[in-house]
Amino acid sequence: MAKEKNNESWEYAPSLESTAHIQLKEKYDLFIDGKWVKPKSGKYFKSINPANEEVLAEVAHANESDVNLAVKAARKAYTNVWSKMAPTERAKYIYRIARLMHERAREFAVIETLDAGKTIRESRDVDVPLACNHFFYYAGWADKLEYAFPNRKFESLGVAGQIIPWNFPLLMAAWKIAPALATGNTVVLKPAETTPLTALKLAEIIEESGLPAGVVNIVTGYGDTGAAIVNHPDVNKIAFTGSTAVGKIIQKSIAGTHKKATLELGGKSANIIFDDAPIDQAVEGIVNGIFFNQGHVCCAGSRLFVQENVADKVIRKLKQRMESLYVGNPLDKNTDIGAINSKEQLEVINKFIQIGKNEGAEMYQTKCNLPKKGYYCSPTIFTNVAQSNVIAQEEIFGPVLTVQTFRTVDEVIQKANNSPYGLAAGVWTDKGSRIFNLTTKLRAGVVWANTYNKFDPTSPFGGYKESGFGREGGMHGLSGYVKLND
Repeated sequence: MAKEKNNESWEYAPSLESTAHIQLKEKYDLFIDGKWVKPKSGKYFKSINPANEEVLAEVAHANESDVNLAVKAARKAYTNVWSKMAPTERAKYIYRIARLMHERAREFAVIETLDAGKTIRESRDVDVPLACNHFFYYAGWADKLEYAFPNRKFESLGVAGQIIPWNFPLLMAAWKIAPALATGNTVVLKPAETTPLTALKLAEIIEESGLPAGVVNIVTGYGDTGAAIVNHPDVNKIAFTGSTAVGKIIQKSIAGTHKKATLELGGKSANIIFDDAPIDQAVEGIVNGIFFNQGHVCCAGSRLFVQENVADKVIRKLKQRMESLYVGNPLDKNTDIGAINSKEQLEVINKFIQIGKNEGAEMYQTKCNLPKKGYYCSPTIFTNVAQSNVIAQEEIFGPVLTVQTFRTVDEVIQKANNSPYGLAAGVWTDKGSRIFNLTTKLRAGVVWANTYNKFDPTSPFGGYKESGFGREGGMHGLSGYVKLND
């Protein structure tokens, strides 16, 4: 520890995670048919560290021809190898991938933090362990599918096209790839253009595992690359996690085709605090639900509803807790809030903050010193927010929290459900009966009780309304990758 600050709190000496043990190439090609292939166009784009704006690596930009090559490789592997392989043998490969990821967990965590801007604590303690556990979990299901679909005939779909976002790059890859492989499908995966590096590191793991060539193909690029996957006639399944706007485009593109789809889209999740809740625990849960992850979680609890008679107390404690949050270098283990993923996303967040001020909401931002280089945003809360305000309705995807009050259970249910989204919610109360009442009435795919942002490979995740359809994780996550016949 260093010096005392304002006679109240301590300023910690830096505790930086080392980057000496990681291996990053200067230039990454496409991983197609078990080989590293140069893009047909010869084009590459830069992957930027959002914490300091430095270039981490150059990454291949796949065009339609590259995607076609990847789909052909996936189809060949599906027809000749993977669909014919005994489920017990498929399980061994998936388990081997999980073991190799686990052995190199520290390297994955550091690369995730460098590329995504999230804190090393989150990458190390949440993202990477959960990603490994998804592979372990679905390895266990590979030879037990008859128990997942009792008294039903089932078969794999074929080639799965998968497109993942930048907020949980490695975890989303695991969510997509592991159940697809367990059910006998092959994969063409496109990571987000701003966070491709852990997916490419995963490709190295897959290569090392000896997985048959073409079973998993990873192509990098922008929206045009994703569109080529979605529109390819030989892709049987589209799995997409990302914005609602893009999800709607995908849904229109595949309408009238044979393609199956799961879409996990945006969210504007409600966190509800009743007057009998453990207030300190609830405040910590609110901070965890919106600030520790920079608000980058699609299910971030960005709408806070507080019962009127404890609102002043909750807001006061929340502001006090916010002042203790440290914004800075994501590689520093003391950092609570890292960098915003990209310059473009920071501009979106700042636009919404300005909208909130223009709408007349009362803004409170912490008085922290932001790093001069990189993309950072101070934790922000808006009080005196109306239900109709833009900041209360639209997804911001940043460390911005809106606060509203309520008096009765019926009122807060109505307010919480008055949203185009329905991904997640949190309920803080001492009464179990109240929790069960709300879980039946909140239109959200996941409802946490007296906690927030807790994930487990055995538990399904997904939403309602404009938050998409289908479930990922758990036994439910298998159904999106099989064709069921009565």
